[in-house]
Amino acid sequence: FWSVILIDFDVNSGWLIRSFHANGASFFFILVYVHIWRGLWFGCFTQKYVWFSGISILFLMMAAAFMGYVLPWGQMSFWGATVITNLLSAIPIVGGDLVIWVWGGFSVSHPTLERLFTLHFLLPFILLGFVMAHIILLHQHGSSNPLGLELDSDKVYFYPYFYLKDILGVFVCLFLFVLVCIYSPD
Repeated sequence: FWSVILIDFDVNSGWLIRSFHANGASFFFILVYVHIWRGLWFGCFTQKYVWFSGISILFLMMAAAFMGYVLPWGQMSFWGATVITNLLSAIPIVGGDLVIWVWGGFSVSHPTLERLFTLHFLLPFILLGFVMAHIILLHQHGSSNPLGLELDSDKVYFYPYFYLKDILGVFVCLFLFVLVCIYSPD
């Protein structure tokens, strides 16, 4: 897209905006995988509704990442789109028609790119709804207790201890993210 090239080369610090977007996706996936590992470690999969909503979020994120991967429209992007969308043809009866519908024709071409761009733009808003549902389910069903005990006498209040601990973690992650984006933009 010419608009991306324009931002990259003609806008002041445009390269940094693109670096934030490209590296931000990878960094966000790292944080999601750490979150999933923590959920597995503490046995959060026993909360089935919370777990299924989280897995749904993961699959939607992977779909959005795939669509973003296709958008540069190089050889790797084209063949990645061709191979992955052709996987839909394995669905019995409707697979072939579904592939043609996703492509917007009989091969991966400009209509495919437009559809994937639109979905890449819309999926984060859909993901936001899933994340809100995930948090609501977490509050309704509760999170996993690593000790497995229900003790009311030995609790630590969220504020200030956990609040400040989480803020420190966010600042460390943001610092590392900005460091990577500035010193290793590709």
